[in-house]
Formats: sequence, structure tokens, C-alpha cells
Amino acid sequence: MKSLQEDIKNQNFKKVYLLCGEEDYLKKQYKEKLKAALVPEGDTMNFSVFEGKKTEPRAVIELGETMPFFADRRVIFLEDTGFFKGQCQELPEYLGELPEYLCMVFVESEIDKRSRMYKAVKKYGRIVEFGQQDSNTLMRWVLGILNREGRKITRNDMELLLTKTGTDMGNIERELEKLICYTMGREVITREDIEAVCTTQISNHIFDMIRAVTEKNQKKALELYYDLLSLKEPPMRILFLLARQFNLIMQVKELSAAGHDQSSIAKKTGLQPFIVRNYAAYARRYSTETLRETVEECVNTEAKVKTGLMTDTMSVELLLVKFSS
Repeated sequence: MKSLQEDIKNQNFKKVYLLCGEEDYLKKQYKEKLKAALVPEGDTMNFSVFEGKKTEPRAVIELGETMPFFADRRVIFLEDTGFFKGQCQELPEYLGELPEYLCMVFVESEIDKRSRMYKAVKKYGRIVEFGQQDSNTLMRWVLGILNREGRKITRNDMELLLTKTGTDMGNIERELEKLICYTMGREVITREDIEAVCTTQISNHIFDMIRAVTEKNQKKALELYYDLLSLKEPPMRILFLLARQFNLIMQVKELSAAGHDQSSIAKKTGLQPFIVRNYAAYARRYSTETLRETVEECVNTEAKVKTGLMTDTMSVELLLVKFSS
């Protein structure tokens, strides 16, 4: 991101950019910043957008070969074309001979780093990958938004907020808007406010269910399972996420036993540091062997459902009863 920020600040642009990665919020923000920096306001003659997998490379090249109209630059944005996943024969070569007046910006959800398109952009332009942000970065960002709105929040309540929202910045921003409106006239956002208005993501329902299981709170674990079913979440997906969480708890336990600290474990597992702290607490309640057996039981249950020996809904319920007993 820093290199892209420098390009925009210095008005020194590459001929081709690829914006990619799983953090859609940042991708959208920088797409708009690039557009504002490249295209004079109101210039519709020299700015074009291609969207979707039906985009024809030949049409892109023909437009690229058209000189700008009373301007120094022609700008073409291309979004989710699929050029970086499938075969695209003509464009990789064209990227090596782009006219001086042309700037192309690709914004893609899916890429294959082995593709000719990816390698061509890497050679002739700039690739900016927007990955999932770590918890410290997210907290600073959230604090910046709250400070502008005259709000305060404790670190523990901030962690609760992120536990509910997940790490998607677009979702966090929407939940913050709800919180700011809900707490109008008050300075401090509390745990009660977060519980009252913030929507818990499906993956975090699973997290709560895991906590209930580790605390042997069978009633709560089953209530959360029924809630997920009422939200039309497939039992087999719930089983997959259940197995994944127990596998992560096992990884945290093993890494901790090997002497890794919280920060190191977060990097190795891809978890947020405060999630690692929670998982470490759960891990202390199990032996490594018990955690491994739990994961294996989830896998065996999936096999029984696929072979028709058990129904999907009942199989997960029986697992939760057993794990929380």
C-alpha cells in the first residue's frame, strides 16, 4: 500500500496496476483514490470501465489504442474480469507495449500468481495486495473513527466488538455506524451497547459455541447450534467449522508448548492475537491427545453422514452433546 500511496502523492504513476486481495474495503478505497488521482473530475471522455468475465481483451486493446481526447491520459479500469484466473492470450503481451498516454487498473477478487497476466503486471506495473489486517491495525483504525465522532471505548470492549464483527473492514464500519447512532449523546461505548446492536457473524457463533463446549455448558452449546440452523447454516458447514476451531486450539497448544509467544502463534496460525489468548485458555482444559481425537471424531462423523449412516443435523447435535458432557 505504501508504494501506491507514494505513486498517488507524487503523481508518478505506473502504466498498469493490479489491486487484489481479500480485504475488499481497502481495495475499494484505493480504487477510488487511484481514480480521483488519475481522472480529472468530470472527464468522462477518457475514462472507461470494463466489468465481469464477459470482457473481451480485443475490445480493451482497441480502446487502449484510442488517443485521449483533449487530455494527457486515457484511463481504463477493469473489474473482476477473470483474466488472472483463466486464459488470456492477447493482454499479457499488450501490457509490455502500452502507449505512454494509457493507464490500466485491474481490480480482481480472484487471481492465480502463476498466470501470464499476473507475471506481466508484476514486470511492467505494480501489484498491490490488500490482505486481512491484524488486530492492532484494526484497533487503531476503529479508534480513529471513534475519536472523530467523539466516542471512547476500552480495549476489552474493542476486542469484544472485533470478536462479533470479524476482521472484514467493511463489516466493522457498518457496525460502528450502528454503535455511533445508538450511543448518540454519550461519550463511552460499553459492552452492553455492543451486545445490544452489533450483529454476530456466523463464524463467531461457532466461536461462542466452542467456548460453551469447553466450559461444559451443554445447554448454551445446543442453543447456539439451533440458532445457526435457524439461520439456514448447513449442519455440515457447522461441523467443518467446529473441526477447524478444535484443530486451531490444538495448534495453539502445541506451539505454546514449543515455547512460542502469543504474537508468534498469531503469525503462524493466521489468528488475531486476542483470539490466540482465548484459544490458549481453552487449550489448557484439554490434552493434545484429546484435541486430536476430537478433530478425528469430527472427520469420522462427516464420513458417516456422507455414507448415509447418520443424518447431518442429528450427527452434529450428538457430537456437541458428547463434547460438552
